[in-house]
Amino acid sequence: MIVPGPLPPPIIDTDDVGLERGGHILIKHALASVPIGSRVCVRGQHPQLLMHLRTWCRSQGHKVLPGEAPGIVACVVRGAADFGRWRDSTVTGGARPGAAGAIADHPDPSWGLAARGSRVEAGGPAFNFRLGSRVDVWADEAPRLYAIGAAAQWDPATAIDWDAVFELDPRIEAAVVQVMTFLVENEQAALLIPARFLAEIHPHFREVIQVLALQVADEARHVEVFTRRALLRGGEMGLSTAGGQESLKTLMDEPDFALSSFMLSVLGEGTFLSLLAFLETSAPDPITLRVAHLALQDESRHVAFGLAHLRRHLDEDPSLRGRLVGAIERRHDSLSQSAGLNDEVFDALVLLASRELSARGLADGWAAVQQMQVDMDQGRRRRLLHLGFTALEASTISSMHTRNFM
Repeated sequence: MIVPGPLPPPIIDTDDVGLERGGHILIKHALASVPIGSRVCVRGQHPQLLMHLRTWCRSQGHKVLPGEAPGIVACVVRGAADFGRWRDSTVTGGARPGAAGAIADHPDPSWGLAARGSRVEAGGPAFNFRLGSRVDVWADEAPRLYAIGAAAQWDPATAIDWDAVFELDPRIEAAVVQVMTFLVENEQAALLIPARFLAEIHPHFREVIQVLALQVADEARHVEVFTRRALLRGGEMGLSTAGGQESLKTLMDEPDFALSSFMLSVLGEGTFLSLLAFLETSAPDPITLRVAHLALQDESRHVAFGLAHLRRHLDEDPSLRGRLVGAIERRHDSLSQSAGLNDEVFDALVLLASRELSARGLADGWAAVQQMQVDMDQGRRRRLLHLGFTALEASTISSMHTRNFM
């Protein structure tokens, strides 16, 4: 039996092209096709080819041997240094190198802004991403929610018929303006809070960053359309109270991502789902109805991400439950002396539900607003039960939620 001998090394011809003009790419690709320790031979007519080849190989961790055949300038032995130089940015926390969709538990800070799954050169700077652990930010639903959110983006200029014809009693119009003013200040908080955390999340968790970026875009759009509806008839914006600002400031001041998500997304924006649904039902004109409908769709995604993230976080870190309750208690205590919901907002909601300024109509409107608040409470309890709180805990936490809705 004749045993075949080793195959001759591949020969790369760089012609008269020097390595400084792209010739190194031919050699690099040839080396990538042979095992470590195998050779690739090089020939060419560039007068400084051998000198450049030695310099390049030294920088890449390869070895240069003299050419042993006519016309061969040198042979390059592939070294392992090119592998030691790089680290796969999915290798940590049990993730499989190169596995599709592998998410690391603790991505290395030195991966920086590298694409997930890429090989990252060793020796790079360590970035300071405060939210650098999967348990802190990740939700398995993030990729799906981002895809849904990206597909659901809408243009305020075309999604709403701003020229729709309608006539309202000036007092009803004033009620719309007041509610829109209230919505604007709350949506500005809902815009700024996720925006603040965006730069603190390790880019390895890119889908979470994308979801939050869409939330920021959604809220910016809501601020635009609520403002535009408030000023549609040429009037001025409504009132903003100190109590409302104080309530929102407690959200703005929360530095913990999980606690902030809980108070903003699960409780605050969750409560706003009921408010927007109420406005959609009680809208006195087609533009207000359309604005409320579109905002409600967006807010539903925000709440879904908050729930998904916190449910996963609680499963992996049960101690978070106590911290969530503590955050609600602290916020409730700090707002105990505040005035609660703006009276002008409450009265405006009653008037929108009544559609008329009459005793019987206002009584019906008042009952509708009371039912809306019951719906808000029930919605909060359902979401808290979804997170694993007991029925008693859910009732207690919901009862401590701010009277300003957000």
